[in-house]
Amino acid sequence: MKTVPLHQVHIRLGAKMVPFAGFEMPVRYSSDLDEHHTVRNNVGVFDVSHMGEFSVKGPKALDLIQKVSSNDASALYDGKVQYSYLPNATGGVVDDLLVYRIKEDDYMLVVNASNIEKDWNWIQSQNTEGVAMENLSDALCLFAVQGPNATATLQKLTSVDLPSMEYYTFQIGEMAGIADVVISATGYTGAGGFEIYVKNEDAEKMWDAIFEAGAEFGIKPVGLGARDTLRLEKGFCLYGNDIDDNTSPLEAGLGWVTKFSKDFINSENLKKQKEAGLTKKLVGFEMIDRGIPRGHYELCDADGGKLGEVTSGTQSPTLQKGIGMGYVPAAFSKPDTEIFVKVRDKLLKAKTVKLPFVKN
Repeated sequence: MKTVPLHQVHIRLGAKMVPFAGFEMPVRYSSDLDEHHTVRNNVGVFDVSHMGEFSVKGPKALDLIQKVSSNDASALYDGKVQYSYLPNATGGVVDDLLVYRIKEDDYMLVVNASNIEKDWNWIQSQNTEGVAMENLSDALCLFAVQGPNATATLQKLTSVDLPSMEYYTFQIGEMAGIADVVISATGYTGAGGFEIYVKNEDAEKMWDAIFEAGAEFGIKPVGLGARDTLRLEKGFCLYGNDIDDNTSPLEAGLGWVTKFSKDFINSENLKKQKEAGLTKKLVGFEMIDRGIPRGHYELCDADGGKLGEVTSGTQSPTLQKGIGMGYVPAAFSKPDTEIFVKVRDKLLKAKTVKLPFVKN
């Protein structure tokens, strides 16, 4: 089991540590509910240094990224970030990822912790032109500072004009007296904020500076428990739950980052699937009856016939009701369609809704 560089800091803060994606990670410091509301209403900090980062450089770097990813990376400009996924050859998803264009012929890919080795091997297997790749995952820490007061907190630490940064852009600058920090207007909570990439040797200095700057706002550390409820309220897919090697990205609602204006791995088959029409879709649903939908609970029709299963589910702290996502036949995917969640042999009523569950 690997640990993040600030492992001992989290222990000192009283975090409950759990195994996650091959790492021992903080799942909570106080309570999931308290940490969730801290991010939605104020500002919280996640240590997500388990995430993977790859450098991809050289004259053929863009060609390789275009080949292995679904989105059109040629639309990127210096300082722009793009959400994308790596399609496999059989119709599924190797991983979802972020693509950062640092400058021409110089990119950073940010991948899920559980897939670092798998993604590296997959991209290298497609790297027929010998593009220079470097796995930076063990050298970088990543802190997600999220919530309405994230900008005010971080602005104290940098001369970079944070309020003017558009969503899904980044700058490399000085923060907390540390040079060459990647300051990214991204996040996995839908609460606004920034993700801060810093070298391991500067991580504790950065962490301490962020908490000092956010003290007036009651800043708190936040664990993976609240990270999951926050991302689900926004309808963000979690790799391994809502998408995986066997799920169609089109059925998962990732058509918006599937650009058929270029050729990429398995693009022809995905195009045919789109043209033929999708037989099932990933939907969001809210509970009407009282109950919490959990992963792998059956989704049923009114007669108890199985439609699919819950891929992600929880009690929404913001809405104070059960919410979830799962794949259902296309006929059941229209918003306000009645479906049922099977909980201990009881059919509990729910309805499909348009994502996200929690609007801005």
